[in-house]
Amino acid sequence: MVPKAAVVLLVGLLGMVYQATQLPPPPIAGSPNDTPVVSPRIRLSDGRYLAYKERGVPKDKANHKIIIVHGFGSSKEMSILASQELIDELGIYFLLFDRAGYGESDPNPKRSVRSEALDIQELADQLRIGSKFYVFGVSLGSYATWSCLKYIPHRLAGASLVVPVINYQWPSLPASLIREDYRRRLAQWALWLANYAPGLVHWWVTQKWFPSTSVLEKNPVFFNNRDIDVLKTTRGFPMLTQAKLQQPGVFDTLRNDFMVAYGNWDFDPMELSNPFPQNESSVHIWQGYEDKVVPVQVQRFISSKLPWIQYHEVPDGGHLIVHYSGLFEAILRALLLGEEHVSYRPSTAIFAS
Repeated sequence: MVPKAAVVLLVGLLGMVYQATQLPPPPIAGSPNDTPVVSPRIRLSDGRYLAYKERGVPKDKANHKIIIVHGFGSSKEMSILASQELIDELGIYFLLFDRAGYGESDPNPKRSVRSEALDIQELADQLRIGSKFYVFGVSLGSYATWSCLKYIPHRLAGASLVVPVINYQWPSLPASLIREDYRRRLAQWALWLANYAPGLVHWWVTQKWFPSTSVLEKNPVFFNNRDIDVLKTTRGFPMLTQAKLQQPGVFDTLRNDFMVAYGNWDFDPMELSNPFPQNESSVHIWQGYEDKVVPVQVQRFISSKLPWIQYHEVPDGGHLIVHYSGLFEAILRALLLGEEHVSYRPSTAIFAS
């Protein structure tokens, strides 16, 4: 006969396993979790709403129109560290938007790598910014930029990928390069947990007894010294605070975004063809040498396999280079004018190593 205590323990363990597979219920309409919509929005063809923000010169007077794609835990409120003088001089119109589920945009239960590009295209069309535009993707948001290069290259005037995400499932990545990369194992575990135990992940990032990955600010595991200095004066990652993560809709958006970025893609970026064979426009990758989130060695490999992409490397840069003084303007000048600061020009020897 099985002892009663063992039965109770078994039932308790089964209950914990069940809870680990469950997400919290979605917020009830009108609850404190709902965020009042104050930004302009468009209605997409599938009925979802996408919130956006316009900055820079008026679009009807712009020489260059750039769609900014924010990263993980960020929003359309991300900083644009370009002087008004440069914006006026070059005639730049910026269009920022909350990706699906972020900020004031509706979630997309069918989110995919491809849907990110289609959202961008529909946003551009409804706001009538023209047949060609630039895409500027940051960190995890760069998978939307890869998607644009794959699915809507005919709409691009150029593209910049700033510390773009590395998906370790891309077939072209050699095992010898990524086998010992601890970030690959972390990504695998995180993807498994997000898929099979979302409730456990939600508990871990919102509990207050032990430090968890929700505490990103000033964490040397993720950021170098320059990054930590940046976090002292910027908003950081507004959706990654414990207060925000308590909201089921926020957690589900982040989980969904992560799973798409690190899940199975239906294309390999390293097999993409040059969308600008006549060199009429350009594509750029910007990487920090000291980035602790995205490995510089893998980024170099990807760039070496795509010679039509211009690779730039910030010697003392971490993952937050887009917030460094002068870097945003350097990225813009390279994208729009073809200028390159000598400090960020990598030696050809690094690709031979």
